[in-house]
Amino acid sequence: MELHITGKNVEITDWLQQYVEKKVGRLDRYLPDIQEARVELTTQNSRRAGDRQVAQVTLRSNGSILRAEEKSDDMFASIDAVVDKINRQVKRYKDKRQRGRGRELERAEQMQSAAEEMESMAAEEGVTSGRIVRTKRFPISPMGPEEAAEQMELLGHDFFVFFNVDDNRVNVIYRRADGDFGLLQPEMA
Repeated sequence: MELHITGKNVEITDWLQQYVEKKVGRLDRYLPDIQEARVELTTQNSRRAGDRQVAQVTLRSNGSILRAEEKSDDMFASIDAVVDKINRQVKRYKDKRQRGRGRELERAEQMQSAAEEMESMAAEEGVTSGRIVRTKRFPISPMGPEEAAEQMELLGHDFFVFFNVDDNRVNVIYRRADGDFGLLQPEMA
């Protein structure tokens, strides 16, 4: 994590810089992919003494920006408060990302089961023509071949399309007549 500390109407002493580095450095434990952290310390002329010392933290992580600001009568108290506030934002951000990943997997499973239903309905109705009657789009999740085989088993399918993290390509795993699995790995001609 790259840390930038700036001061406006505040002298950044060694003690103050060490304190900020210690406090903001702890955020890396909760969100390890922070690329940049900017801390701006300001002393404002305000009628209220409790709003004169301002600390603002801005984090950049994977294209996302998290920002928090706190004011108090003591710069160290402002730093503590802003770090607590940004810490809560980091936790909300991580929870939101993890919930989103779960939904993507759930949607992919729903799409797979819908495709299976369509195939079974076509087989029951005796549809044997060789024309494309329906096109389905579904998200492809990155995984290894073993995980793809497990997903195929869970869904009860004879094949499963996935993005192979080992070779960074779309692969197809299928069940062979002898009960084993086959893996189709396309190559460019």
